[in-house]
Amino acid sequence: MASSSAVGKLSREDFRRQKDLEAARKAGTAPAELDEKGRPINPHIPQYISKAPWYLDTGGPSLDHQRRPEEQDRDKEQGWYARGQRAGPAATKYRKGACENCGAMTHKTRDCLERPRKKGAKWTGKGIAADEIVQNLELGYDAKRDRWNGYDPSEHKRVYDEYQAVEEARRRLKEDEIDNQTATDLSAVKKVAKVGKEGKEDAEFGSSDEEDEDEEKYAEGADQVGQKLDTKTRITVRNLRIREDTAKYLLNLDPESAYYDPKTRSMRDNPLAHVAPEDAVFAGENFMRLSGEAPDVQKLQLFAWQAEQRGNDVDLQANPTQGELMHRQYKEKKELLKDTTKTSLLSKYGGEQYLEKVPKELLTGQTEEYVEYSANGQVIKGREKAKVRSKYREDEYVNNHTSVWGSWYDIATSSWGFACCHSTIHASYCAGSAAIEAASAASVQELLARPREEPEPVKTLAEEHAERLAKDGEDAGRSGKDPKKRLGEGDLKLDQDKLQKAILDEKKRKKRDAEEDEWESKKRRTGDTGEVSEEQLEAYRMNRLQREDPMANYRDEEA
Repeated sequence: MASSSAVGKLSREDFRRQKDLEAARKAGTAPAELDEKGRPINPHIPQYISKAPWYLDTGGPSLDHQRRPEEQDRDKEQGWYARGQRAGPAATKYRKGACENCGAMTHKTRDCLERPRKKGAKWTGKGIAADEIVQNLELGYDAKRDRWNGYDPSEHKRVYDEYQAVEEARRRLKEDEIDNQTATDLSAVKKVAKVGKEGKEDAEFGSSDEEDEDEEKYAEGADQVGQKLDTKTRITVRNLRIREDTAKYLLNLDPESAYYDPKTRSMRDNPLAHVAPEDAVFAGENFMRLSGEAPDVQKLQLFAWQAEQRGNDVDLQANPTQGELMHRQYKEKKELLKDTTKTSLLSKYGGEQYLEKVPKELLTGQTEEYVEYSANGQVIKGREKAKVRSKYREDEYVNNHTSVWGSWYDIATSSWGFACCHSTIHASYCAGSAAIEAASAASVQELLARPREEPEPVKTLAEEHAERLAKDGEDAGRSGKDPKKRLGEGDLKLDQDKLQKAILDEKKRKKRDAEEDEWESKKRRTGDTGEVSEEQLEAYRMNRLQREDPMANYRDEEA
């Protein structure tokens, strides 16, 4: 325990006795050890707490080194600076070492606060100031920072008395105005108010001018002693208070709605959740977290946390400038590394043309242009076809022309020309309306010079039918064929040479490539006439596969 600190090295027997005594004190069979002031020491206190260090060892058991020293209240004893007080009466003559300006002994000449004299007290010996009271106060931490330290409470009594006097004067002035107001004044005010009401058709609503006058009158009456508030200021304040917005905590009185924090005056959630955000007067203050520089602060805080996890000393609260600079350097290095990697990959593998961005109109497939299509896919309305630009220079008139080439089309000659002179020659000189009249006169003369053609008589349907039958008979006689007889029917008279040739041509046709045009080959076989002869039809029948004939593929093996 604490007593062992004053004893040197103990023998084995003394050490055993000391341990037995400590065990007995802990068990309660032996009395507790007392300190130098007679206070018992708890035997269960560990030795490293109860044992005093060597520089505080008093030679006896004690726990004073663990107790807080009793501090004297120096601030109350010393008080405050004696401002404006003097140490005594002023001296009658100048003293050696005193201020050369005022003659006081408590400060030097350079520290003097009096007005610099033309001749100081050292040379005149007159007007010597009294010595100030110099105090060296040793104030504590709280006393140095106390705003009201040295304040005289009786000074507040003087301020209170001044306000009381102002209130009393205001009350007396109001009483005098009421006493001086006669019944005549009251009746005159009532008459003016009655006449103003009768001048209006609707008695339910008063005059706005009267209301303004009343407000000014009452506002002027409110300007009392001790108030610096004019009429305009009072009316402005009154109007502002009337027109102020509804408090956010009064928008929804449901206690289960958005929470309002009275300490910070904030309501983060939307109190009117059933109202669309664009129609709501107030939609909560959470939008501020995603506006302005708030997202940048969140990114900066995330970067600081990640950098700290990687072993970097970054603290956004302790040194925000360092964190912002490191974040900026990190983003620049990241962009540089990204560009370097992209450049190296493109230079090695190519494919830069595939990284070009597709136009937004093609990417989204939606535009603001309104287009209507027909059933077959043609544009009906919305996207008109662009006009084809002429190969000639537009809005340039040559050779005295007033219109461009191609502004007029001559139906008779199927050619383009100028609309100003109806000339179809591109390099011609414009003659104006005279050329048009000359061209029309020439066309009229040409029509008059032509022989008159007699109109053909109109034929009846019977006459046209008879002519058509006669024409068909002539064609049939010329070709030697009966028009009523079909090809391949009746008694056939076939030429054997032509038949053999037709059979060979049919076999060649079947072997020919399927991509060859059948119509062209048929024209070559028929001498470019496009007609099928009797021999060709017979050759086709002979070489045709007759799948329905059971004896078509019969072979006599015995023979």
